[in-house]
Amino acid sequence: MTGKVYLVGSGPGGLGLMTFRAREVIDLADVILYDQLPGDEIIASLPDVEKIDVGKYGGSHTKEQNEIENLMVKFAKEGKTVVRLKGGDPFLFGRGGEEMEILRDNGIEVVMVPGITSGIAVPECVGIPVTHRDFASQVTFLTGHEDPTKEESAIDWKWLAGTKGTLVILMGVKNLPKISRFLVENGMNGDRPVAIIERGLRPDQRVTTGTLENISEKARVRGVKPPAIIVIGDVVSLYRE
Repeated sequence: MTGKVYLVGSGPGGLGLMTFRAREVIDLADVILYDQLPGDEIIASLPDVEKIDVGKYGGSHTKEQNEIENLMVKFAKEGKTVVRLKGGDPFLFGRGGEEMEILRDNGIEVVMVPGITSGIAVPECVGIPVTHRDFASQVTFLTGHEDPTKEESAIDWKWLAGTKGTLVILMGVKNLPKISRFLVENGMNGDRPVAIIERGLRPDQRVTTGTLENISEKARVRGVKPPAIIVIGDVVSLYRE
């Protein structure tokens, strides 16, 4: 019999914000393919089954995406219950949609287990609401992994520069100087408040604030590193150290 694959979101960090359903599924698994984003506390709690680290560390991939997909298909076809464990939610820049398609194409049952997305939870836990009646009636999530200067972008930077809502950028530390410059060049005010939250909800969490014009330099001086969430918008003014 063919097994089943669960695409599981572990939440933004720590056991306390992982759902009961995620815990239940993890404890039923025969094989767990995990990223590094769930964090040490969750990874240490994984049951004594076959576990494969497929995370990315400083731009270095332990497994390429096609290798991860092939492993899920292989184990499921062996009749095993497979958990693909990701940080946050699998469908927000977690490639969960791509993995779902591959599994379906191979005739494998796939079940999604949502997780609390770090794009909302991490700013919230430092006192930055992504929406607020006085500051922002809309929020836009985008990946910062894409180079904004490339010839054909999937992101409408002109529109983003004109929005009065909140921008939440995941995976954007490396491209922050380009993102900041591109937004200003496309019309966003250089005084727009920005916050970078590194390692959100972990013991070594750190927040760096500034404006669109100076945040890249501040990040360089402080040695900001991923994983981090970048928030751009007037809601950042509500942050208190």
